Amino acid sequence: MPDDLPNLDPALLDLPSLDKLGLPAQPEHPPRILLLYGSNRERSYSRLLVQEAARLLERLGAEPRIFDPAGLPLPDDAPESHPKVQELRELVLWSEGQVWCSPERHGAMSAVFKAQIDWIPLTLGAMRPTQGKTLALMQVCGGSQSFNAVGQMRVLGRWMRMFTIPNQSSVPKAFLEFDEAGRMKPSAYYDRVVDVMEELVKFTLLLRGRADYLVDRYSERKESAEELSRRVNQRAI
Repeated sequence: MPDDLPNLDPALLDLPSLDKLGLPAQPEHPPRILLLYGSNRERSYSRLLVQEAARLLERLGAEPRIFDPAGLPLPDDAPESHPKVQELRELVLWSEGQVWCSPERHGAMSAVFKAQIDWIPLTLGAMRPTQGKTLALMQVCGGSQSFNAVGQMRVLGRWMRMFTIPNQSSVPKAFLEFDEAGRMKPSAYYDRVVDVMEELVKFTLLLRGRADYLVDRYSERKESAEELSRRVNQRAI
């Protein structure tokens, strides 16, 4: 459990637990959280922000893993067997919740971030790799505060059939919010990141083990039943 959180008041941090949420026993492993960021710059503020978020998630009892998008090819510009594509997809399947963080460029999420989502298929064999997972959204801005990128990512999360939590974070003038060592300075923006990570862990604990039931759809059960009926009833020629 990391102690390197100088901006955090540990007495005020709420460590989510099954008892507090009134939940029965769950899998013993910590909540598995995948963090994605959207810039390959040497000093990437979206990367610095997810690193800060990962420290908080670990303090909250989760297991965070950060995917490095460097070397990921453009969608459809390489086979699915590409090592970076396989790494990303394996992490998506491993995760129970995710954090997405993009810089805002030209009023939108970055191409680096969108490419990662485009490599995640809606179906992977018989599995839907993102369906039923929790999702938290953050963005960094080069100028004044905006919510364009998180708004677009919220649409993406819905399309990927994820449970996107209500809270979100947008850090304006991100170049002023991190020190030379890459650590986020104390501010109301840092406190909001803490809020978002607390909420993500709580919702992940609430939903894991129940997501398959919650996203079970009548239309898909009907379609599956019709496909089964056609297969069973077709006559051999």
